[in-house]
Amino acid sequence: MSDHNEGHLTRISAPEGVSPGTGYHHVVWGTGRFVAVSGQCAFDEKGAVVGEGDPAAQARQVFENLRRCLAAAGATFDDVVKLTYFVTDVAHLPAVREARDAVIPADRLPASTAVQVAALFRPELLLEVEAFAVLPS
Repeated sequence: MSDHNEGHLTRISAPEGVSPGTGYHHVVWGTGRFVAVSGQCAFDEKGAVVGEGDPAAQARQVFENLRRCLAAAGATFDDVVKLTYFVTDVAHLPAVREARDAVIPADRLPASTAVQVAALFRPELLLEVEAFAVLPS
């Protein structure tokens, strides 16, 4: 078992008998205040879609929106314990990972789930990401 403990959060990349994940930790837990951030899409502050047809541009906007939502709760990406990715095509995942890696260090990656969906609520949207975080008490 490989663990990484940093104060209020513990991350385990490979529990005994489980193959290590690539780009995430299998288990993350913590103590403190729980924060849930609704799925974020590539909208700017005026509600316009950023990067229509461009998964990299949409992913960057999504992670900026997540950053702003986390900040509203007094949290940062260091506090994130779980990300769920909804993509209209799994081919968009490298762009999502690149945007994620720009804001979350490799040793602090949260648990995560990626799901390919038939569509999001607007056809020009390529991805949506929700986050769960735990703040120290």
